[in-house]
Amino acid sequence: MEEKNYNANEDIYSKILRAGRRTYFFDVRSTKAGDYYLTISESKKFTNEDGSFYFKKHKIYLYKEDFQGFSDLLNEMTQYIIDEKGFEVISDIHQKDYKKEEHNSPNNDIIENNEKADEKEKKENFTDLDFDDI
Repeated sequence: MEEKNYNANEDIYSKILRAGRRTYFFDVRSTKAGDYYLTISESKKFTNEDGSFYFKKHKIYLYKEDFQGFSDLLNEMTQYIIDEKGFEVISDIHQKDYKKEEHNSPNNDIIENNEKADEKEKKENFTDLDFDDI
């Protein structure tokens, strides 16, 4: 049997929230000094044209000194959304009978091209950082 070496960044406590194409991971980890911090990871599933899958992952590191402020703002922002829009999901794409409307005006082509350029820029500017050595 192989002996497992203790990793200073080893997960201490974990929970998973599955939400459609997204999965959220909440992990308590330990610093080299023995203190705890929280990582929140989002993994989103995508499909290639050939039918194979790939995942995009984003991670937030949250330290104890930021817990109260983070929690206060998260609660405030989620309450604002609920107060303004309620709990019902109103996105068109979530409707069972959703059909994308086609508009043939030149302005829509410009908007669509701008949106594609914005997405490309976001992908090109993304840097995947790894803080496992904290």
